[in-house]
Amino acid sequence: MAMEPREILERYNTIAVVGLSRDPGKSAHSVPRTLQAAGFRIIPVNPYADALLGEQVYRRLADIPEPIEVVEVFRPSAEAAEVARQAVAVGAKALWLQLGLTSPEARAIAEGAGLEYVEDRCMAVERAIHRITKHPVSG
Repeated sequence: MAMEPREILERYNTIAVVGLSRDPGKSAHSVPRTLQAAGFRIIPVNPYADALLGEQVYRRLADIPEPIEVVEVFRPSAEAAEVARQAVAVGAKALWLQLGLTSPEARAIAEGAGLEYVEDRCMAVERAIHRITKHPVSG
């Protein structure tokens, strides 16, 4: 049985954000920033930046040298299927298409490979509704 968006946010900590924007006025920047402030590990994916939100930016998912749990997509719906293929290839656990994005093909690719799938939902809104905050582990 598929996980609800709340369960995905409760279970996973590391989110690779495909299309994280350089423009602080766009939701593709403010949503990941809000998630980062709530304690999530954000890994930006953007071919036109070197650092965003204080994190190193990677050009594509395959370049990220650590495990990815959730891939959040801030790219047009037409690009979602390709991002889904990449998410499967890197071993992500979930694919989340941001509010306004849908893709039957991306859903089929993700679910066919056993990934959790969410579309047309805002990750920051879901986090706020369910009051999900990650607490950094101090060592």
